[in-house]
Amino acid sequence: MNLPSDFIGRTKKILGDEWEVFLSALSEESPVSIRLNKRKYHAGDLSCNAVPWSEGGYYLPSRPSFTFDPLFHAGCYYVQEASSMFIGQAFSQYVKGEVKVLDLCAAPGGKSTLIADAIPEGSLLVANEVIRSRANILSENITKWGNEHVVATNNDPAKIGELTHFFDVVLVDAPCSGEGMFRKDEIAIKEWSVANVQLCKERQQRIVADVWAALKPGGLLIYSTCTYNTDENEDNVQWIADEFGAEVLPVQTEVEWGISGAKKGNLPVYRFFPHRTKGEGFFMALLRKPEGETYQRRAKKDKGKAKASAPQSVKGYVETPDSFDFLQRRNDWYAIPKAYTEDIHFLLQELNVISMGIHLGEEKGKDFLPAHGLAISNKLNRTAFPAYEVDWRTAIAYLKREPLLLDDQPKGYILLTYKGIALGFVKNIGNRANNLYPQEWRIRSNNLPASEITVL
Repeated sequence: MNLPSDFIGRTKKILGDEWEVFLSALSEESPVSIRLNKRKYHAGDLSCNAVPWSEGGYYLPSRPSFTFDPLFHAGCYYVQEASSMFIGQAFSQYVKGEVKVLDLCAAPGGKSTLIADAIPEGSLLVANEVIRSRANILSENITKWGNEHVVATNNDPAKIGELTHFFDVVLVDAPCSGEGMFRKDEIAIKEWSVANVQLCKERQQRIVADVWAALKPGGLLIYSTCTYNTDENEDNVQWIADEFGAEVLPVQTEVEWGISGAKKGNLPVYRFFPHRTKGEGFFMALLRKPEGETYQRRAKKDKGKAKASAPQSVKGYVETPDSFDFLQRRNDWYAIPKAYTEDIHFLLQELNVISMGIHLGEEKGKDFLPAHGLAISNKLNRTAFPAYEVDWRTAIAYLKREPLLLDDQPKGYILLTYKGIALGFVKNIGNRANNLYPQEWRIRSNNLPASEITVL
């Protein structure tokens, strides 16, 4: 690994006598870790080693071809770097009641899916990404996870900052110089420079400043990066504390986890180094906004509510339909949790919403085309559609969006399942079944393995 000389000099000062063992760790293969979606996968714990700071996190002995595992596409697990799972500790220790949470820089969605599982029942998560192409990937991964209390948006942090005192918790997983990804990403090494570190530091401060007003007084800010230097880490945490009067809070850890503390000053911050923890470089701090500010939101005329009632048959597509309101946008219908109907209408007025709740489907003339989001939702009413179990090769053919033939099945919409897990819909027309898997999500690789890929 050809590390920049400036990086070596700066990081040696941070690590001191640990530099050589750290450098040796950078030459080792990165560990592979996943986090289970326990709302979908109910087979219990895996036989491999657990990530000690994350419920549902596991290290795999090697990297399989996730592309050819249907359960990966069905949202049964997420391939997530182990160190970044530590943000769950902030939620488990400090978040006890219903909350509204913002994941500001959320793509591709690993931390958003973790938060969706970590927040108490009845909470709302807004997952945002400023870059549109990445926002679409974020929405895809959130949809696969299947939780109904998530809204995906595509907005600049300054725009979200206009939602004064809307959120109880804000995660800023800030774009950074990426030093913690050096052993996984050669491009990160090539793009690194002292000037870029300074640029990232200033950008991180702007992002926090832009969104700060959206955090309620007394609310929590989780600040994280995947880099080692103190400029983007300790210095920025101190800047947030000084600039906004925020209190830096401790998070309980265990000694055997190998997490390091501050490398500058004595604030309670949490660092992951690859020679100490089984994972990549990561940094996290938890801060509380001071109490005292007041704000009264003015009501706006609601432009987002449905102008018609959802068909009764459509309402029956979800479990416990009485816990949802049904919203129409153009020809599409969505089920949104009743507890957050008003908030979601407000978000529709203020932000560019990419996805929300459960996308039920689209009215096409007299027909109703069920959405893929409904098929893989955790709230799908499985009795609403006939189900057809497929083997691995047929599942892969479906995920490649190839036409299928189904034996002895009725005409109409059919839910395909693999190992009992919903994969998506087809429309059986007799001599063949039209594949309704989203075109943009399909498997494009033709390098089909000789045997079934089994991760879980």
